Amino acid sequence: MGVPALFRWLSQKYPKIISSVIEERPQEVVGEEIPVDFTQRNPNGEEFDNLYLDMNGIVHPCSHPEDKPPPATEEEMMHEVFKYTERVVNMVRPRKLLMIAIDGVAPRAKMNQQRSRRFRSAKENKEKDEEKAEYVKMLQSKGSAIQGEEILSKKTWDHNAITPGTPFMNLLATSLRWWIAKKLNTDPSWASLKIIISDASVPGEGEHKIMEFVRSQRRSIDHDPNTRHVIYGLDADLIMLGLATHEPHFRVLREDVFFQESKAREIW
Repeated sequence: MGVPALFRWLSQKYPKIISSVIEERPQEVVGEEIPVDFTQRNPNGEEFDNLYLDMNGIVHPCSHPEDKPPPATEEEMMHEVFKYTERVVNMVRPRKLLMIAIDGVAPRAKMNQQRSRRFRSAKENKEKDEEKAEYVKMLQSKGSAIQGEEILSKKTWDHNAITPGTPFMNLLATSLRWWIAKKLNTDPSWASLKIIISDASVPGEGEHKIMEFVRSQRRSIDHDPNTRHVIYGLDADLIMLGLATHEPHFRVLREDVFFQESKAREIW
């Protein structure tokens, strides 16, 4: 659960805690895209060991983006998720571990809030469908029947599908496992990475599952106290959770969503 306006307040009061990320993009040579080789040194001048992805912060913007038309099918959504995940991994270039955590069943204390939010979302979708039907009737009355049929054929994708236990979440978990296996087998940069996937079948929110893993590693005999961690997510409470770990090297990677008039930049 996010903390409203926390990141905005922190960034305005303590601007020096933020640094922009230098990002290398894949290059095109003779029409072919050459992926980023993240075995090379990190262009940000600092190396990191572990990267933790709160996947709901990736799935939501990929399934219903604000700055472009949404993907037409769930297959296209999966491709967008893969593309964005790889982009984040290329930014951080973890050397030891990548953990992907998807929100599971929420704690009972949060269920009421989630339920009310999902009912509200379902009501808004129903109102949009009714408005669409009215618009189609108006088009048909003016003789644009074909255009009206095209609009009706495009169904609004229900965001409530991003909920533990739905077929979409099963598809997401299966697709991520397939993609990870493909990267491990075909991309030399991933060969030395240890990958952990905690899907929606594991109870708890993604960020809490990540923090539980970090705390469990501290109890390990061979734990390195100088391990450098990066966690990606959009919730501001990641800042509080990161501080609560008492790890000396902990970064939060997120998009700067408060300066949309300029190009969105990644910060940590």
